[in-house]
Amino acid sequence: MKIVARVLLAILLAAAIGGSVWVYQQRSAPQPTTMLTLYGNVDIREVRPAFNASGTIMSILVDEGAAVKQGQLLATIDDTRYAAALAQAKATAVAARVAAKNDEVIYKRLEKLMHSGTVATEMRDDAKAVFDAAQASYDAAVASVTLAQRELDDTRLYAPQDGVIENRILQPGDMASPSAPVFTMALPNPLWVRAYVAESKLGHVRTGQAATITTDSYPDRVYHGWVGYLSSTAEFTPKTVETSELRTALVYQLRVIVCDGHGELRLGMPATVTIDLTQPEPTAHPGCDGADANAAKF
Repeated sequence: MKIVARVLLAILLAAAIGGSVWVYQQRSAPQPTTMLTLYGNVDIREVRPAFNASGTIMSILVDEGAAVKQGQLLATIDDTRYAAALAQAKATAVAARVAAKNDEVIYKRLEKLMHSGTVATEMRDDAKAVFDAAQASYDAAVASVTLAQRELDDTRLYAPQDGVIENRILQPGDMASPSAPVFTMALPNPLWVRAYVAESKLGHVRTGQAATITTDSYPDRVYHGWVGYLSSTAEFTPKTVETSELRTALVYQLRVIVCDGHGELRLGMPATVTIDLTQPEPTAHPGCDGADANAAKF
């Protein structure tokens, strides 16, 4: 009986050990990933508007932080010289028009007399050449007026797109030129988060996938977006997210277009991107409420 008891005890002990090993293996086995979390920073396009003319800045009509609309007047330069050039061009055009009209009258008169035989053909031809030259001079004068008008218009600087003024680089009294930006201007549309995905996770990410974005600044706010760009070229981990262990790790840049930033996301703000890997395979770029999906291609 003792032998049987010992055998049964050994069997139970082996079963217990085997069960423990199985449970440990199950817990230690890698679980399928359903959510991909990435870390990056908010990115925004910037432009630096400048006058297309040279002169002294007379007025700057917006300050830092101002939201501006496309076509809104931002600044002006002294237009005295350009206005005078336009007036001169207009006067020249008027004189050229009068001369061309007079030469046309003479040419047409000689044309009629030539048909009656009282004027030689050579005189008619000479009058035609004079009229053609006068007409060409008038056309050139009209072109000069157009150019002078454009140069006068260039003394006013307008917003190229909707945006926010980040910095006033020049001030009234400064000398403006096409090579001297007056403002730094942020263009919040499109707004995206630039993040990096490890090579081992690359197969889980597709352009068009829906994503959510959170920030430390607004921890209770969840923003929505979609993967608009995925780089086809690997690069080393950027220094902004580099550690000694990841120094040589290869990653791929992606950009998640944000659809509902509500003006709360700022350039460079750290952000966390979460992608649900169980979502259906995207068939097209979704866009943001009908926005152009090509906005991701920058």
